[in-house]
Amino acid sequence: MWIQVRTIDGTETQTIDDLSRLTKIECLREKIQETFRVSPDRQRLFYRGKQVSLQAANSHLLTLAPLLLNFSCLCYRSPYIIQECEVKYNYSNSSSGVPKQCITFLGKLCLLYFEDALEDGHTLFDYNVGLNDIVQLLIRSESEAPTTVSMTDEDGEVNPCAVSNCKNKVKKTSSGSPSQPSTSSRSFLIDPGIGLYKINELVDARDVSIGAWFEAHIENVTRATKGHKNGKAQGKSGNTHKRTNGSLSQDHSRENANNLDSTPSTSYSDCMDTDEEAIYHIKYDEYPENGIVEMDTSNLRPRARTILKWSELKVGDVVMVNYNVETPEERGFWFDAEITSLREISRTNKEVHAKILLGGPEDTINDCKILFIEEMYKIEKPGAYPLTFGDGDFKRKSGPECKHCRADPDKECRFCSCYLCGGKQDAHMQLLCDECNMAYHIYCLNPPLSKIPEDEDWYCPSCKNDSNEVVKAGEKLKQSKKKAKMPSASTESQRDWGKGMACVGRTKECTIVPSNHYGPIPGVPVGTTWKFRVQVSEAGVHRPHVGGIHGRSNDGAYSLVLAGGFEDEVDRGDEFTYTGSGGRDLSGNKRIGEHSFDQTLTHMNRALALNCDAPLDDKNGAESKNWRAGKPVRVVRSSKGRRISKYAPEEGNRYDGIYKVVKYWPEIGKCGFLVWRYLLRRDDVEPAPWTSEGMERSKKLGLSVQYPEGYLEAMASKEKKDKVKKQTVKQEPTSQSNGNQKRTIDDGIEEPTNTPKAMRMGDGGKGEAFQLTQEQQWLIREDCMNQKLWDEVLASLKEGPNFLKKLEQSFMCVCCQELVYQPVTTECLHNVCKSCLQRSFRAEVFTCPACRYDLGKGYTMVPNKILQTLLDQFFPGYSKGR
Repeated sequence: MWIQVRTIDGTETQTIDDLSRLTKIECLREKIQETFRVSPDRQRLFYRGKQVSLQAANSHLLTLAPLLLNFSCLCYRSPYIIQECEVKYNYSNSSSGVPKQCITFLGKLCLLYFEDALEDGHTLFDYNVGLNDIVQLLIRSESEAPTTVSMTDEDGEVNPCAVSNCKNKVKKTSSGSPSQPSTSSRSFLIDPGIGLYKINELVDARDVSIGAWFEAHIENVTRATKGHKNGKAQGKSGNTHKRTNGSLSQDHSRENANNLDSTPSTSYSDCMDTDEEAIYHIKYDEYPENGIVEMDTSNLRPRARTILKWSELKVGDVVMVNYNVETPEERGFWFDAEITSLREISRTNKEVHAKILLGGPEDTINDCKILFIEEMYKIEKPGAYPLTFGDGDFKRKSGPECKHCRADPDKECRFCSCYLCGGKQDAHMQLLCDECNMAYHIYCLNPPLSKIPEDEDWYCPSCKNDSNEVVKAGEKLKQSKKKAKMPSASTESQRDWGKGMACVGRTKECTIVPSNHYGPIPGVPVGTTWKFRVQVSEAGVHRPHVGGIHGRSNDGAYSLVLAGGFEDEVDRGDEFTYTGSGGRDLSGNKRIGEHSFDQTLTHMNRALALNCDAPLDDKNGAESKNWRAGKPVRVVRSSKGRRISKYAPEEGNRYDGIYKVVKYWPEIGKCGFLVWRYLLRRDDVEPAPWTSEGMERSKKLGLSVQYPEGYLEAMASKEKKDKVKKQTVKQEPTSQSNGNQKRTIDDGIEEPTNTPKAMRMGDGGKGEAFQLTQEQQWLIREDCMNQKLWDEVLASLKEGPNFLKKLEQSFMCVCCQELVYQPVTTECLHNVCKSCLQRSFRAEVFTCPACRYDLGKGYTMVPNKILQTLLDQFFPGYSKGR
């Protein structure tokens, strides 16, 4: 048998089948849940409501008034899906104290008063429900319904306790966490009289520091003062838990919007005039520890509720997606994104690429692959139906999740919970170590603590230093535990600078351009030579210490090192053939092995092939018709290639400029296995270092081999010790001195007076002067606030590439110690990154980070666009990595 279930307003009717006369009401509710997506606790079922006359309804109105007034005086705009009722009542003759606005609401409930409600524990037979009969469904909230009540005092401050002269008040329950208001109190929409959003309304709030959106709700609304003009959101911290996405169907959203008794609470047209004066006090749902945060309208919008289907997605649409900026293959936070491409490979395999929007006009991340395409939300505009906690959670699944327990609340985990017991209970009694960031229950410690310590810093037992390890004033520095366990602790030998440099760690890193930068590195001219590969990595020319190709298989190759690893490679200077990587057996931690299998066009081989301006062909290779249109590759020649090439340097590793891939093809090499060959041709405006012009330019710039700091002194000391040992062995012992004895070894060895040092570029002022374009000269004159700094920087123009180093030092942010990005030139004439200054203001430090000049809480941060344009021209590509 089957029956029909119809909503009270009659907008939706569904057929429920697989029933019998003996079906329990509980089973019926479960089937309704599958069809209408409404949980059983929110279902009110009615069958065969009696036909009530208008006079009968009016006669029962006063009878129902005392019963319903307790929860209806603030609920006359109930979001219940209730049929309109034309009950009329003469309010002037009433002595019940019922507000006039409640009459319509009470009249609606009169219809339900005369119907038979289907209760659990009974069957359809008990209510005489027959085949194809109609059962009415009333969808109710989890608690009392929300309302919109205007309660604003003369100063624009909201008084939540005012109830429009009603004698009866709404009773509030104190169930749940004491830090969170009850669902009952949060189910009411309170109109503050200003702004677009109302108190208790669910919204999405943007954290301006990372550009992501987080679930929040409005706690209060006040009028803005001068100090609130630059109010921003506070940052987040900590991991979020696993969530269930809430969504409203389009029918349900339209249904709720059409059944409001008045205009929506977020009416865009009615509130635009006064919205600029409103400051919203919001609280994040997942970060209650952040407290109340003040925000303006630009960083708020109605809570997202609609999940978009694949058929609804279009290129160019802006939607809300989940993306992890640091680890794209994992779940992250929720960002706005503009869809750039849609690809349906098969019915179950689909790809979406989008441009992540971080808030600012230039703050974007291009070509991002969206993993969670089934969780793409429609962005709600002001004027959408307002949601409260009474409508549901409407929470999205956020990250990053714990990799070990996947944020399962029932699973013990020592990584995201207590490190000792793994339990996730009593989160308010956990301490976070300020060193290892692990959590500990205060009662799990040995000895246990009775309360949370009041100290700002706390360290777990494994990170806390013993009192006897603390170095007091005047005492010698003690050896650390980690260093005491190292093999070097039991030997006096020092590093041999001539060996093992491939494994040494970098002491600095190139931050002037990102790691995926194509083209020359600013400030590194052609002909620059370094002793070791680690120095090449520190300069940013070729990042890997050992690998010959640096690139990404889905992007391209950025640089390569020509070291003559294959005998059949041909080097003609301006053109050379290069052999790809792979095909060697490196088992047993080998650095170089014999060829044992064929190479494939994958990984770095594929990356280098992508630089060729031709379609990718992993079988036959390809040749570019316009080789200059390919992506540039920085080429470094190593002195190891001297055995097969006369163009390799005699010592160290030399940067030889930009090359382009002309073609690539597979062939059988001398090793007997298939290898991939590449033909690269030089395409650089700077002369090659082996030409007469290049040699003359290197001489003007003072380019020579650059050695690590302390290398030459260490080698000189080592050579001196070796000579002493050899002379001691050769010297014959004498018993007496006859006056003609030669001088001792120590007296005979003269210390080198002039230890050779790496020549600096531009020493003596003989170097090639740095040339400024006419546009750069004009922009420098326009940047009036930094005129003093520019005068100091321009004095080093004659030093050639050293000019860029001087420029980088002069315009370095004092906070992040990197070249300023989106620089804000303060009133005290200091340049600070806008993001660094915003972070300082969020910490309530309203002074200049360089000189502590008081900027004021209402300081307007305006980026210096002229300075940003100049830095982009001097250091092309540096802003891409920021």
